[in-house]
Amino acid sequence: MQHETIVGLETHAELLTETKLFCGCLNRFGASPNTLACPVCLGLPGVLPVINKKGFETALKAALALHCQINQFTTFDRKNYYYPDLPKNYQISQNYLNLGINGYLEIKYGGNKKRICIHNVHLEEEAGKLIHPESALGGGEDYSLVDFNRAGVPLLEIVTYPDMRGLEEVEAYMNTLKNVLLYTEVSDCKMQEGSLRFEASISLRPIGQEKLGNRVEIKNLNSMKAVLKALEYEMRRQKEVLESGETVSMETRLWSEPNERTERMRTKEEAHDYRYFPEPDLTPAVVEDRWLEKQRATLPELPLARRERFVAKYGLSDYDAGVLTEDKALADYFERCVTLHHSPKAVCNWVTNYVQRELNERRLEIKDFPVSPEMLVELVRLAETGDVSMPVAKEVFVEMVDTRKKAPQIVQERGLLQISDRAELESIIQEVIAENPNALADYKKGKKTALTFLVGQIMRKTKGKANPQMVNELLKKKLEAG
Repeated sequence: MQHETIVGLETHAELLTETKLFCGCLNRFGASPNTLACPVCLGLPGVLPVINKKGFETALKAALALHCQINQFTTFDRKNYYYPDLPKNYQISQNYLNLGINGYLEIKYGGNKKRICIHNVHLEEEAGKLIHPESALGGGEDYSLVDFNRAGVPLLEIVTYPDMRGLEEVEAYMNTLKNVLLYTEVSDCKMQEGSLRFEASISLRPIGQEKLGNRVEIKNLNSMKAVLKALEYEMRRQKEVLESGETVSMETRLWSEPNERTERMRTKEEAHDYRYFPEPDLTPAVVEDRWLEKQRATLPELPLARRERFVAKYGLSDYDAGVLTEDKALADYFERCVTLHHSPKAVCNWVTNYVQRELNERRLEIKDFPVSPEMLVELVRLAETGDVSMPVAKEVFVEMVDTRKKAPQIVQERGLLQISDRAELESIIQEVIAENPNALADYKKGKKTALTFLVGQIMRKTKGKANPQMVNELLKKKLEAG
């Protein structure tokens, strides 16, 4: 029997704010343990939380970017459970009146376009972090440490409907969502720092059946690669269970990276009862129309829309447009170049090949790149007009990155202007032919490789500065003339 895979995702994104969600402690990664905590973070007796307006507005912006219906009257609730990294023994979250509901995110993959529906977007506070020390002998110690620096950090949870039907759709959704959060400056999405995390739910059902199969939730996924590997493993596991005539248990499983398999954490019967009830220390938040429209006005052009505009407006391939719009700052850099010099395809080639290569090799972000759009455009013009050959232009570009000098200055200092003077090239061609009589003889015998050899000798003699098109044209004419 053929089965269909059904996947839904929960995403947790830490918000880009200066301070935590309910107190004035700094929202920073990497500080010494327990140096960014206060009585509010720790839930000490007598303290009261106060909502971070910037955090609320950032969450609101994300809900709007995901086309959600906004609950303009929204409340906070207590999610009750005991765990060592949760100092209050409850987490302030939103359960009954989520900030945003019934949204969607459009994804594009392999020439396909699909709308993934968003069940809800809500705001909550982070828990702390457990640290498990290693012993001197290499094993784990029999205790854990708790760092409360992260406790109270504003967290956005985004929950999809079970709309994804395979790994390709899941990967496209994760990348698209990450780009939306980056474009809107909602989160820095640094998965290595835990500021973007995914949890997956997966079930299988016979093709053609409408009823969903038993759902398995997968936790402990610290990268997009881990999400895809865990789902791939779980697809195989559930298929084997179903084909053996057994039933897939509804349970929560953990992804074990060392073993590359999922392992049972708890069954549905063992699941937490969070006993949600309204948070008594926070008043409801009322989003007035004017406030809502003000936040809507701050939304930038989103990645997929920008990608499609690049294709329509600049004549780029969908692939090139996708590469450029993967990073908002890189897309901004490209558009600034095109504003200065309307040659989109040439500029795209430079940005996607040479600029990105230097960024990757030097581990730079585009905001720190030493070659500004104005500088790159000067080089593109020199290459297009034939003042420098492409091989020379590539050398000049690397020197620009190293020295921050402008292209015309480097070309002038090193005498790199392309030789396009007809008389000068004819003289050089004559010299090369005279120096290589065997190649001339081979050409007359019909060996076309002799032409390539002579062109190479001419380029070597001119140190790559000869105009290659003119060289080919003049050399062929000279050889044919005898």
